[in-house]
Amino acid sequence: MTDASSTPAIPVTIHRGDYRAPEWQVPDIALDFALGVEATTVRAALSVVRDAKAPVPLLLRGDGLTPAAVRVDGEVWNDWRMDGSDLIVDLGERSAAMVEVDTVVNPATNTQLMGLYASNGMLCTQCEAEGFRRITFHPDRPDVLSRYIVRMEGDKAAFPILLSNGNCVEQGEGEDGSHWALWEDPWPKPSYLFALVAGDLVVNKSSFTTMSGREVELGIWVRDGDLDRTGHAMQALKDSMAWDERVYGREYDLDLFNIVAVSDFNMGAMENKGLNIFNTRYILADPDTATDVDYDGVEGVVAHEYFHNWSGNRVTCRDWFQLSLKEGFTVFRDQNFSADMGSPPVKRIEDVRLLRAAQFPEDAGPLAHPIRPDSFQEISNFYTATIYNKGAEIIRMMATMVGPERFRKGTDLYFDRHDGEAATCEDFVKAIEEGAGIDLAQFRRWYEQAGTPRLKLSLAEEQGHWSLDIVQLVPPTPGQPDKLPMMMPLRLAAFATDGSGDALADTLVTLTGATQRVPLGQFAARPALSVNRGFSAPLIVDFERAPGELAWLAANDDDPFARYEALQQLILDTLVTAVSGEASNNQAVIDAIAQTLAGRGSDPAFVAEAVLLPSEAFIGDQMVIVDPDAIRRERLALQAAIGHALESEWREILAGAAPPATDLSRNAKGGRRLRGVALAYLAATGLADVPALAFEIFSDADGMTERQAALATLAHGDSDERVAALDIFYQRYRDNPLVLDKWFQVQAWSLRADTVDAVKDLAQHPDFTLANPNRVRSLYGALTGNQAAFHRADGAGYKLIADLIVALDPKNPQTAAKMIPPLGRWKRFDDARAAMMRAELERILAQPGLSRDVTEQASKSLLG
Repeated sequence: MTDASSTPAIPVTIHRGDYRAPEWQVPDIALDFALGVEATTVRAALSVVRDAKAPVPLLLRGDGLTPAAVRVDGEVWNDWRMDGSDLIVDLGERSAAMVEVDTVVNPATNTQLMGLYASNGMLCTQCEAEGFRRITFHPDRPDVLSRYIVRMEGDKAAFPILLSNGNCVEQGEGEDGSHWALWEDPWPKPSYLFALVAGDLVVNKSSFTTMSGREVELGIWVRDGDLDRTGHAMQALKDSMAWDERVYGREYDLDLFNIVAVSDFNMGAMENKGLNIFNTRYILADPDTATDVDYDGVEGVVAHEYFHNWSGNRVTCRDWFQLSLKEGFTVFRDQNFSADMGSPPVKRIEDVRLLRAAQFPEDAGPLAHPIRPDSFQEISNFYTATIYNKGAEIIRMMATMVGPERFRKGTDLYFDRHDGEAATCEDFVKAIEEGAGIDLAQFRRWYEQAGTPRLKLSLAEEQGHWSLDIVQLVPPTPGQPDKLPMMMPLRLAAFATDGSGDALADTLVTLTGATQRVPLGQFAARPALSVNRGFSAPLIVDFERAPGELAWLAANDDDPFARYEALQQLILDTLVTAVSGEASNNQAVIDAIAQTLAGRGSDPAFVAEAVLLPSEAFIGDQMVIVDPDAIRRERLALQAAIGHALESEWREILAGAAPPATDLSRNAKGGRRLRGVALAYLAATGLADVPALAFEIFSDADGMTERQAALATLAHGDSDERVAALDIFYQRYRDNPLVLDKWFQVQAWSLRADTVDAVKDLAQHPDFTLANPNRVRSLYGALTGNQAAFHRADGAGYKLIADLIVALDPKNPQTAAKMIPPLGRWKRFDDARAAMMRAELERILAQPGLSRDVTEQASKSLLG
């Protein structure tokens, strides 16, 4: 294994246009592991076949490996050399050969958590994107697909459970207390989908009968003591399997489907063929330790990884530039699954909120890139909101334009045409184009152009006939100064506000030009425009509304998402006006929220989402220069005004009994969510009895949703109840890593003036560690999401994050690199803050031996 100091100072840029098909294929591979925490010996036997016409050496990628032995067709082979980290084997005129390579790796020292590593005595793997080359020498590219046979042998006491991809075909006892297992995966797969787990685990077993009548054995493997928290994940798995059969006609294709929960994991989960490896955060859940949001996260991530069995595994990516082919499509699939399992409008609101919070700033910053990038230096840096979330929106637009039946025809064609292949984004678009019968030539620009489109709208009237004029602009982004108009679906409607009942019903318009006029119909007066209903396209709308129009739409629009948008836009306009120093109309917001609350009985989940104030970061996104202190001040002032004005309503919500934590129905979760919102509004008032009320809710809560909401509310203040609640929570959950993450997180999210100092102190807490990515994200990641704290005027927040990156990079460069983007938004802030952010980026780049991951992110961020 190499350490970070051996990484090249200037990373090589890889370009999509340089793609060349592999010169050698590996149709079959046999792996033999002699397992040990500090030393695992790997013998890889690669059956290689030359695709190139002329003889060429075999290139096998490696990362920190040294070959202990190389054999070709059973004979010791000396005609090989190392080229940097890679192994070059000269096979002469051979067009096929069996190449065997022995390596030894040390899982215990693998702090990068890529390749084969140890987690609390358990051995596990993470190979996407380029981790397999840290286990053995291999082409390690997604367009090399192989059938795998894996044999594992190790001490039975240390590793009683031995798991890999596919089906277990044989197992037995070895010598001196060892045992072994042989796994075979009949489906060709790229190396990034390889998985191995060996450890002391217990299993929740169940089964699922497929639509063709096959019985599949299901297993969720966890550490002893966690088994009773796997029931929700198991039900989510069964629901996912049934949904994929019903909606996409996709049936599971192995006899076994296993999931393993791992506490040390860089990602959320991994879709390895037949053996999904999950961050414990997305498997373990019970009412005492998991919030409703956690339950939804488990359901959504289990579905996502299962859906990858077809959209990612059976049809995989030709190269990593096509990453959104599998991720964008699968996010779209898991979003629709979750909507079907719960509330479609609320799920859409949640997805759009995440897109705006994570992807829109990415599109507007120095790290902007298309969903099919043109180049990269380190592929792990492209596991971004653009690839995943915007990628899902691109798929959603296609589905919107063609409708569900034609979209299904397109996806059927895609799966049938490319089953067992490594495909491209173009292959998917072409399948939808042919299967659905639509011309998507212009739509392909979404794959080529970065940036969030903006629509400037204006109404025109002629003799009572109204029209909507649309001007489309795609802003410049790094490397793409000039953009062409996008093709996109725009759902809209128009309503008369005078009680006449005139309306333009929900209409789908396909935009193609830089300018376009859409007739709305005849109205006696200016109609209220409902635009981008359901968020039909990922764009920003600029439209000067008539007085009272947003409030009317918030109360009367027949599209739930549009109703939510109207209320949120009304609140946002009020806050932006206040931050700019102008007088704002709080009463309009208060009245609109009051009217929304009046309907809370029918859909509390929707109401809870609608009456939330926009985040400080989203308010800042509306400004040319972000003023974090003014944003916090005015947001808190509006929150307090709403809290005072509607105090009786908030208290009435809290006076009712909370739904039982075991009730995961839509209304029960919505009721708990609304209670948390009510408590936050009351707390903003500063009324003397609120800390005691919050502490009472905290103490009486029968589940984590209510308990965490009360703790988070108390964490913002200075009361004795805050100190007591934090201590009680810590003492109760100090031995539960996932819940302890929440304890760190609520303190890093705090609105208190001393939050940066508190985070600095918490980083020295005995329970804090840089070795666990979840713990790092819970503390430092939460701080970067706390806008006013992170952007504290003296730059202490910037220094703290830069110090973290410098310390973490040698240990786990992937996690370190993901902390850089908040520093890269320096152009959006005043000169003093911008200078301090730039200085920290320069300090990071000056560190010797910096990883490729951090070098790429920091250098691009510094350019702005």
